[in-house]
This record gives sequence, C-alpha cells and structure tokens, in this order.
Amino acid sequence: MISRSSQKNNSMSRPDLTKVAPFYHNYINQVSQDNLTSAFQSGTPVFLNFIDSIPATKYDYSYAPGKWTIKEILQHVIDAERIFNYRALRFARKDETPLSGFDQNKYVELSKAASRDWNDLKDEFRVVRRSSEYMFRSFDEDQLNATGVSSNNPLYVLGLGYIVIGHTLHHKRIMEERYL
Repeated sequence: MISRSSQKNNSMSRPDLTKVAPFYHNYINQVSQDNLTSAFQSGTPVFLNFIDSIPATKYDYSYAPGKWTIKEILQHVIDAERIFNYRALRFARKDETPLSGFDQNKYVELSKAASRDWNDLKDEFRVVRRSSEYMFRSFDEDQLNATGVSSNNPLYVLGLGYIVIGHTLHHKRIMEERYL
C-alpha cells in the first residue's frame, strides 16, 4: 500500500453526481467510502483477493455465447482503468480538449486476452491500480475538482477516481453472479 503520509485528498467528500454523466452513477454508487483514499485502500484488496480466488478452470469461461470470458473481463478492467486515469490526468492538468470515448467491445476483441497468462494479467492489474492510487493521491483539491468533457459528457477528476474503483467492483459483482 501507499504511504498515508503522502495523502492530499483525505478530506474530499463523495463525488458530486451533477458533475458526472448519469452513465457513471452506477460505478460511483458501488463505492461506499466517503473519501477517495479510503475507497482505494478498501476496494483494491477486495478485488485482488477476489481475482486470486478464481479457479483456473474459469479463466476462459463465459456464461453465454458472445459474452466476455473472465480473462477478457480482467483485461477490460485494466484497459478501462488506464483510460479513466488518462482522462483524470488531462483534466487535472487543465487540458480543455474534449476527449472521445472508446469502444469497449472492440478493445476486448483485439486484446488477445485468451492467450495471456492469468498471473501476468493479475500482476498487470496490481501495477495499474498502484499507479492509479499514486496519481489520485498526488492531486490536490483544485486538481480533484478539475472538470472536462469525455464522450460528449461532463466528468471531473474526483468522479473519475470513484469510477475507477466502482467500475472494478461492478465487474467483480458480474463475475460473482454470472461466472462463478
């Protein structure tokens, strides 16, 4: 875990949902903590313990034709977290250029997750998540409140931090309900 001494955002409250497109509300609402640091500190181990518990016989399983496999879901979580982090960095640095969305199905299709080693995927998630924690922890209140536009919708940095965590928890719930 990252040292608590470098925390700048301990006092930040939950995201203001009026500053975030309704599409993202479900992800934000997955997170029960009232500050971003606590959300990372509790959400990350929950997801890591969960993916560590998935049996090898399920890695390439999908519950229906055309649905993603568990490996593809984990690759999607990694890809999406990187994209959310990029958006947060751009907004925190006051880049006002509207950002485009991404086609998650195309990303999964082209990811070649089926040929990836499960342990490599898990390690990659750990590294990406740790990077996310450092980046969000580095932001001050002004940066956490910085806004931008992505996919023609409003977003802001604090909201993206909660989206990063909530998106992961959302996919954890789907895997528990439909895959395991």
